[in-house]
Amino acid sequence: MNRRRFLTAAPAVAALLALSISAARADVRPASVFADHMVLQREMRTPVWGTATPGEAVTVSIAGQTQRTRAGEDGKWLVRLTPLKAGGPHELTVAGNNSVRYTDVLVGDVWICSGQSNMAWAVRSSDNAQQEIAAANYPNIRLMFVPNTTSSRPRETAAARWAVCTPETVPPFSAVGYFFGRHLNQKLNVPIGLVHTNWGGTRAEAWTPDAYLRADPDYATFLKGSDEYAQNYPAALARFEEAQKKWQEAADKAKAEGKPAPGDAPRRPAAPDRNPNLGSVLYNGMIHPLVPMGIKGAIWYQGESNAGQAYNYRKLLPTMIRSWRDAWGQGDFPFLIVQLANYGPDAPDAKGSAWAELREAQTMTAEQVRNAGQAVTIDIGNPKDIHPTNKQDVGKRLALIAENRVYGDKAVVYSGPAYKAMKAEGGAVRLSFDHLGGGLEAKGGALSGFTIAGEDQKFVPAEATIEGDTVVVKAASVARPVAVRYGWANSPVCTLYNKAGLPAVPFRTDNWPGVTQPAPAVAAQK
Repeated sequence: MNRRRFLTAAPAVAALLALSISAARADVRPASVFADHMVLQREMRTPVWGTATPGEAVTVSIAGQTQRTRAGEDGKWLVRLTPLKAGGPHELTVAGNNSVRYTDVLVGDVWICSGQSNMAWAVRSSDNAQQEIAAANYPNIRLMFVPNTTSSRPRETAAARWAVCTPETVPPFSAVGYFFGRHLNQKLNVPIGLVHTNWGGTRAEAWTPDAYLRADPDYATFLKGSDEYAQNYPAALARFEEAQKKWQEAADKAKAEGKPAPGDAPRRPAAPDRNPNLGSVLYNGMIHPLVPMGIKGAIWYQGESNAGQAYNYRKLLPTMIRSWRDAWGQGDFPFLIVQLANYGPDAPDAKGSAWAELREAQTMTAEQVRNAGQAVTIDIGNPKDIHPTNKQDVGKRLALIAENRVYGDKAVVYSGPAYKAMKAEGGAVRLSFDHLGGGLEAKGGALSGFTIAGEDQKFVPAEATIEGDTVVVKAASVARPVAVRYGWANSPVCTLYNKAGLPAVPFRTDNWPGVTQPAPAVAAQK
């Protein structure tokens, strides 16, 4: 080989060799949930994880402790910190071939804030927004924003960011999440991390992993809709493109003639991996990237979009909760639910109410799922607006549950009266309750919200009175009552409270078929 040609080529070869070595040595990279100003979960072996070159030694240091590991063959690594006490700020350092340092790290309690639009509803759009924002100087509350992201497969990362709670950062944050976290921060005096991961108008199945949906035939409808959407998307896209072409031609012609455009342009159909209401896509894009970060628990405000399948929701919501708990591997972490508020026109009770049945499904979940709870909001909604702006009371009621059930302050009353039992007494029914909270009372002077029925299953408005710790319900037109319902409508006027100021949980004493109950399967004819 010509020596001159070899010497000329040598730098290029060296450059290619260096590039190859560089490509083979990936920088150590912590997961996307780690950032300046974050909160790490206290008093647990909090995981810290990420990626690096396969086999690379990785060290994680914080608050005087150092944990060591090596990246696996897939480049992934994970360590668990020795439990930390609440406090800070600290520095978290992750080192391998390179070093990454995070500052202003606090240790406290981290809560996931998820659901649809009433959880996404921002502080800036809530009651007394100007005053609330101006007062939002809470250096020990940290806000994590997870962007709306859909995915057909579980994602490992999300473009999340942490921020200190200030008047500048709080306006777009979940109002329910913020007021919940503020109450806990003031009561517990520990740092609180709040994770804003929610999307308006979305269904619970979108927040549930695909494997859990496919494991149960009761969810076939959800999966069928997702699968059919994907199959039909190419044809829908072709129809859109043809309609868009025709609209553009008409718009160009109108413009040339000095006329207005012919209405709105056609809307492009969302691609299968961008439609937020298909099964699993939000779990994949907005929950899975958070796993397995250390958390205290989750608050959940969702159900409006599933009201038409309320009976199915009885099973779907517990399935979703179980799937999250399985993914995190932290056991049965607290899961606190906001029951749907009053909204919409009320149909006669004989026709039933899908919203009442969805509330019932939420109550059943709170009662039957371990370490779950429910905040009732039947009295603070807006019959004319699906987005009530009083989010302060929603956050406070969730926080009361956490104070009692999670943090162990048994002196805190966290629930309004909850139906316990009924007893027929001639032409009346006597109802007893749990969670008396110092005694029953009628807010506004008279009880309302009760209906009563005989064996004909026809409910009529009832007269109700408080007698000690019970409520006696009757109606002149029902001589032999067998069932009572309370708050069983879209927007009922409900006035039963306990003396702690919390509203009674809507309920029914019967189990008669509802408007959302699926029709029984018809056996195939032989």
